[in-house]
Amino acid sequence: MDRREARRRRRIRNQIISYIAAAIILAGIICVGLLGIRYVSGIMAERRKQQETADVEETVESPEEETEAVFPEEETAAVETETAPTREELLEELVEGCIENMSLEDKVAGLFIITPEQLTGVGTAVQAGDGTRDALAEYPVGGLVYFSKNIQSPEQIREMLAKTTEFSKYPLFLAVEEEGGQVARVADALGLDNAGNMSAVGAGQDPQAARSDYAAIGGYLREYGFNLDFAPVADVLTNPENQVMGDRSFGSDPQLVSGMVSTAVAGLKESGVSACLKYFPGYGSATGNSDEGQVETDRTTEEMQAAEFLPFSAGIEAGADMVMVGHISAPGLTGEDSLPASVNEGIITDILRKQLGYDGIVITDAMNMAAISEYYAADEAAVKALKAGADMILMPEDFVTAYEGVLAAVQNGTIDERRIDDSLRRVYRVKYAGTLQE
Repeated sequence: MDRREARRRRRIRNQIISYIAAAIILAGIICVGLLGIRYVSGIMAERRKQQETADVEETVESPEEETEAVFPEEETAAVETETAPTREELLEELVEGCIENMSLEDKVAGLFIITPEQLTGVGTAVQAGDGTRDALAEYPVGGLVYFSKNIQSPEQIREMLAKTTEFSKYPLFLAVEEEGGQVARVADALGLDNAGNMSAVGAGQDPQAARSDYAAIGGYLREYGFNLDFAPVADVLTNPENQVMGDRSFGSDPQLVSGMVSTAVAGLKESGVSACLKYFPGYGSATGNSDEGQVETDRTTEEMQAAEFLPFSAGIEAGADMVMVGHISAPGLTGEDSLPASVNEGIITDILRKQLGYDGIVITDAMNMAAISEYYAADEAAVKALKAGADMILMPEDFVTAYEGVLAAVQNGTIDERRIDDSLRRVYRVKYAGTLQE
């Protein structure tokens, strides 16, 4: 009995010891596990901290990201600089915006340059008042041309042009024919120094003299409010008997005339006045006067390319804003076609536009001259000129008739409205160009 009791007690003791040992081992395992988890978590936290620190350091060290984080206004300025429109883009935006908002009636009126008398119906216009305001509201023409009879004093012409500009809802060409010599409307009316005949300037063989003379002309024109001069004459005097051009031409040497025309254009541009080369394709070989009837030249294409065309090309390259096409017939340029150049597609479009590469404003010579008015009605002549490639019509024999004729031609599809828009783009590029700062 004693031995059994002793064995039972040893068994119980051994079991208790086993339980205690197992508990101790289990507790150890749990403690180690917790320590391991804590250790791993600490390592991961430390690595995250190190990564964040590295990211911050990279941000600070990066020039591009530093600019974004520290100088955001510089980034904005850079973006604005990259996307800022160019002067050409701004000009096109102005032009397109103007044309898009014009009625067809206003578009057609914008193709004409007429006298203030043709606009208002008065005998001689020497001021701009309610009549001018009302007439421009009904017929917002592209420009007005003035003569000596319209000019009484510096104050009078300055005020007249300023008010006319104020009354017009679109920019206007305010034009005059100021060549010097026998054609000096403003200088003669106001007693200013006359630049003299261009033949004398040409005889001096100094192109800078032409520049100086036309800079002076442009200076006083601009002072009074004019922005377009129907000058210089680009004709080469190839026929000594030509009395119409006579001393208005720089001379008979195509190279000399080219140099003079180029510097004359530059002189006007310096003064802020647009130059208009005249009279394409060239009157220098003719003997007649288009004021009195039809005038013709027998010069061939090759002859005119070697002489008459050179000054026009030089003037175009110098930046002339406008070319005036004369009423001269030149069958040698177009085969048997005797149509006056001002209504001749072969001369305006094929030669002036395509051959000489001119994409500026083309204006006709005065359409009330006998070379046109004796053969065509005012509306017919205006439509033919626009279809031939002209952009503007100068002084039709009857303005209202010509205006209504062109309007009807666009409405019935004889002239595409897009063709009118193309002409207006050329016109408004010049008119708006001066409003943009370089």
